[in-house]
Amino acid sequence: MESTTDSALTYRDATDADVDALVVLIESAYRGDSSRAGWTTEADILQGQRTDPEGVLEVIKSPDSTLLTVEREGRIVACCQLEHRGPHAYFGMFAVSPVLQGAGLGRAIIAEAERRVHETWGVQEMHMTVISVRQDLIAWYERRGYRRTGRMTPFPYGDERFGIPQRDDLQFELLVKELAPRQRGAGQVTR
Repeated sequence: MESTTDSALTYRDATDADVDALVVLIESAYRGDSSRAGWTTEADILQGQRTDPEGVLEVIKSPDSTLLTVEREGRIVACCQLEHRGPHAYFGMFAVSPVLQGAGLGRAIIAEAERRVHETWGVQEMHMTVISVRQDLIAWYERRGYRRTGRMTPFPYGDERFGIPQRDDLQFELLVKELAPRQRGAGQVTR
């Protein structure tokens, strides 16, 4: 598999024109047979949609958030929501093209997201919620420095905008990471 360092990534804020492509990307990373090409699939625990054009547009239009869009060779390959919530930032709607998963792209994107929220909003923590039964995904975030809090919120059963649950034990767990101030040092580029 090609390393993410082989091709430069371009990061930018999503625009209204990106909505359809972002919905396709997010759906492909989490739902249906196409999601099985990657390891982030939720196809066995949730069916139906993961998002819709209105949900994506809402994130793009919100004054306190951005939908960071990641391109490689002019094609959208990943995205993540970054939302300013006072003393912390929220990381969500993270999707990487299933055919590119496992090559370090996710690790590069989350590092860039952390850098951006720290520099732009001055926050000291990043928060996210993950479906608690997704042990492999939680372990991946733990390797990136996130810690489990044990704080759970219920899954919105009955709200098909979040998918149709295939089991009755779904809930979200809050994961938190302290964002240490970046030190200027050898090999680090400042902007």
